[in-house]
Amino acid sequence: MGKKKSEQSAEPEAVGSEAVGELRPQSDPFADCTQLSDPRALRAYAHPTRMELVGLLRREGPLTATRAAELTGESVASCSYHLRMLAKYDLVEKAEGGRGREKPWRATAQFTGWPEYSDDPDVFEASTALNVALAENYFAKMMHALEQRAALPRAWQQAEQYGDASLYLTADELTELGARVTELLSPYAGRLQDPESRPTDARLVSFLRVAFVRHVEARGGSASRTEGGDPGGAGPATGGGAATAGSSSAHDSSVTAGPPPAKGEAS
Repeated sequence: MGKKKSEQSAEPEAVGSEAVGELRPQSDPFADCTQLSDPRALRAYAHPTRMELVGLLRREGPLTATRAAELTGESVASCSYHLRMLAKYDLVEKAEGGRGREKPWRATAQFTGWPEYSDDPDVFEASTALNVALAENYFAKMMHALEQRAALPRAWQQAEQYGDASLYLTADELTELGARVTELLSPYAGRLQDPESRPTDARLVSFLRVAFVRHVEARGGSASRTEGGDPGGAGPATGGGAATAGSSSAHDSSVTAGPPPAKGEAS
């Protein structure tokens, strides 16, 4: 089993009102992570409603199935079913208070991790299916953000980032780059669970981290090859937003010199 991708978060420090927005170093801000390795758990999690529910509980929870239905647009019966399936694999659990369908649920951790590589073909196939589901989740949320972009203030439109960069890297260099991006993100991780630490003008932002080896389909046929050069590739985007290149876990959610967070799992 190789390195694992994760979407994790930290237990925030107590922050006084005078320190709102202050960035504080954290020893391991992405350590609160549930690791999935059972193919059945990986396949169970690869469902858009379940990923949305887990993300919702991480941000807004604990929540009852009734409240989750109101926030997701799903039926109460559907939310109850999916929450029970998530509980089966220790991704959510019952919280104190309430009764029956009105009993609240909470997430067991702030991030979810799974193998980036496995010699077990069942694990590898299930992990790949989960990665595909996560990529589709990213795409849907990004398209929704683009549709709503005109309503954002100019400062936010200029701050958003849509771009890419083609880089020649070794596997070790890409791993190191991911660790450096993780280090940059770490000071902000505690704000997810500590509303008092957020600046008054802060908004929830999805920071996607995606890096992959380029495979280009041959022009004269269907054979695929690993790209050696990219004369026609897009360079960094220009304009209001900055171009980015990085590595992911999830998400995300998607993150030490260890695994980065998988973005997008928190909906």
